Amino acid sequence: MKIVVHDTASAMLELLQRPLHERPEALRNILSPLQSAMSVLGDMDLVQMHVQGCGFRLDREDPRYLPALHQMQDARVWHRIEESLTSAWERISGAVPGIKHAETVHVVLVLGNPDDDHLTVRSAGYFGLGGFPGAIHLVMWPTDTSLKKIAHCAVHELHHNVRYANVAWDPMTVTVGEHVVAEGLAEAFVRELSGEQAMGPWSKALTGAALDTAYEKITADIDVAGMQNLTAYVLGDATAQLMGQQPVGLPDFAGYAVGLRIVDAHLAASGLTAAESTALPAREILTNAGVRTGA
Repeated sequence: MKIVVHDTASAMLELLQRPLHERPEALRNILSPLQSAMSVLGDMDLVQMHVQGCGFRLDREDPRYLPALHQMQDARVWHRIEESLTSAWERISGAVPGIKHAETVHVVLVLGNPDDDHLTVRSAGYFGLGGFPGAIHLVMWPTDTSLKKIAHCAVHELHHNVRYANVAWDPMTVTVGEHVVAEGLAEAFVRELSGEQAMGPWSKALTGAALDTAYEKITADIDVAGMQNLTAYVLGDATAQLMGQQPVGLPDFAGYAVGLRIVDAHLAASGLTAAESTALPAREILTNAGVRTGA
């Protein structure tokens, strides 16, 4: 696997020197390495995805952007992402020799919108998208947490990237079980590689009785299918409503904490590691964890 961490710092610094009307096309060039891998979603405009998501604003000047990018450069964010991804791939490929993978994985990190609560409050300043083999998209606004953990987020996304080069993903048939297992595996892999302190805040969002309640709700609906139905189960009701989807009675990031509980039960029962489990079917992991699924 060739891992290419694109120098989006220089590209974004250059973009911010351009007049506003030229910035969307400059951003399109920055995001272009993701286009091929993410084309499985259909005719999607990555710039529109950026605008509708948590990316930095293209329609106004913001004096916070340049200092934020310089802060990220000073923290060697891009170099640390590359180092962490190299170590992560060595661990996975060593654990599962011959595992399928994209020949090249393009990693594109963009600056987020500091006024977007989903990014800065709910997600502690960073998140990623890596379930499309060959592409990892990272978004961050520099905070104490995001500067420490963005490289670990990249590792989480690489686990997804390799998993979905081996496990079929169909937006119409993907289930709650697959989604929460994937998130639990990716977080367990981060912990396996770098320790518990490297894990994202979302994996510890629920504890105690709240986690027990979410576990019961999610495992009862483990066979619910279709991406349009899954957001609330994984990211919680607030994010689902933000995306125009139906709430189901779950708090933020419920699926991450429940997924980690399921994966930890699987790891204990099977004796496998998260790296060794990368390509296992969700049904096998759920069965090992004692979660009943449909036929």
